[in-house]
Amino acid sequence: MEQEQLTEVVLPGVVEPEGLLLRTGPVPAPAAGQAVIRMEAAGVSFAEQQMRRGRYYDQPPFPFVPGYDLVGIVTAVGVGVAALTKVGGWASHVVVDAADAVRVPPDLDPAEAETVVVNGITAWQMLHRKARVTSGQTILVHGANGGVGSTLAQLAHLAGIRVIGTAAPRHHDSLRDLDVVPVDYHADVPAAVRKIAPEGVDAVFDHLGMRSLPASWRLLARGGTLVSYGTAATRDDTGAKQLPMLKILARIWAWNALPNGKHAYFYNIWAGRTLARRRFRARVRHDLTQVLEAMAAGHITAQIAATFPLARAADALRLAESHTVAGKVVLSP
Repeated sequence: MEQEQLTEVVLPGVVEPEGLLLRTGPVPAPAAGQAVIRMEAAGVSFAEQQMRRGRYYDQPPFPFVPGYDLVGIVTAVGVGVAALTKVGGWASHVVVDAADAVRVPPDLDPAEAETVVVNGITAWQMLHRKARVTSGQTILVHGANGGVGSTLAQLAHLAGIRVIGTAAPRHHDSLRDLDVVPVDYHADVPAAVRKIAPEGVDAVFDHLGMRSLPASWRLLARGGTLVSYGTAATRDDTGAKQLPMLKILARIWAWNALPNGKHAYFYNIWAGRTLARRRFRARVRHDLTQVLEAMAAGHITAQIAATFPLARAADALRLAESHTVAGKVVLSP
């Protein structure tokens, strides 16, 4: 019987997607408290786009194996699980702490489940833990055609929340299919949103950064919440990689000091992991389970832009960066 071999994608430095390397070797052995996951699907996230530019604020030193999340089989017991990794997921076999593996409902396709791992945790926590939006309220989701945006829109709809979403016009039909009111992000977004929600919206979810946050803040109704969760608009900028986030944090602090009833947060999926690891794991397990069960029940439809084999990770990354697709690009073994 032929022995399994490890295949992994290596990011050697600041390179174009074609500069990714493919490396093979023996399958890693788990230490005590760890598990080996045989990858069935791994995601291509915005984080990897930043990492290949050296722009992700706390990425490890080059070279390293990227890959923010994955779905696969625990080799020792044959159980399907999902795991949030930050790095290391673009590999045929991945070692994780067993406590970080979350069971996936058996009827879910691995690629479909993969689309809601980091995206689903992010969307659930921003909607229900940060903004705490309730039925009957209205929210604005920037980039509602993307992986996080489309998942957030569906979770909001499940909770009885009206969703306005920005996207290029070519994605508006797919947004309408998700019961999202589309707005052209090339147009005057504040004016378009005000026509739909004259009194403002109850929450805005903004992944773009400082270039759009002031307008997002002004669109809030009294008592509304702005959740910033990225700096996508600065992806190709140069300079200190921490600066965009620091600017956001400073502006959020200033806004929260105003006596107008509005609130602003910078969402970081890893917040609390170091100081309260057990609570962090419990929260991730609960929130991801809620999303996976909603998908298994048919309330969330996977938004898969394309699937590529691991050996074509460069093509997958190039497509994810093209701004031409809706949903998430997924890697398979």
